[in-house]
Amino acid sequence: MTREHLFPLAVERVMSFKTFAAEALADYKTTAAVAPSSRYLAHAMLKPLSLSEASTVVELGPGTGVITKALLDVLPEDATLLAFEINRRFYRYLKKNISDERLVLLKTSAEHVGRELRRRGRTRVDAVVSSLGLGLMSDRERRALLGGLLPFMDDNSVFTQYQYIHGLELKNGRLRRFSVGSLLHQYFDSVERKMVWRNLPPAFVFACRK
Repeated sequence: MTREHLFPLAVERVMSFKTFAAEALADYKTTAAVAPSSRYLAHAMLKPLSLSEASTVVELGPGTGVITKALLDVLPEDATLLAFEINRRFYRYLKKNISDERLVLLKTSAEHVGRELRRRGRTRVDAVVSSLGLGLMSDRERRALLGGLLPFMDDNSVFTQYQYIHGLELKNGRLRRFSVGSLLHQYFDSVERKMVWRNLPPAFVFACRK
């Protein structure tokens, strides 16, 4: 890659970080993060997935699109990527910065994923990639999200989710430790965990199968 190509790429990364940081300060509950995912975290989130022949993939909480772009780099030309982003600033950023016919960007809550899949005539998903802060969601929202996804997943579908190493939950207005792994075990038969140190902050990646 030439220096001329590197410069706009560097500018894009800076803008992505600035957009993310500004929104994290303004509304941490909907961002659930302090910085965009590193490429190492993105790689760990995609590694368990079979994407080369995927037809329907769901991304929950794409933020500024680090994982979105990684998905589009490997998805087939006829695949569909449904991305759920409720944060207005991130939604506008994605609309402006990612132009790909395979990307269907939805400004709606992830708990409506089942409804949105049915509206589009989808009966199954190949993969689900979630960057949501599950600990900052209510029990009802978590049940609606995970319960709504399961009917669309089969033995070949994989769900990946990350959780920062500190793992917090908002309960009755207070922050406390929260185990995403324990939650995921309630919905999936197989839950594998991997540590990614090269991220801010370091994070666990969970790969879940029905």
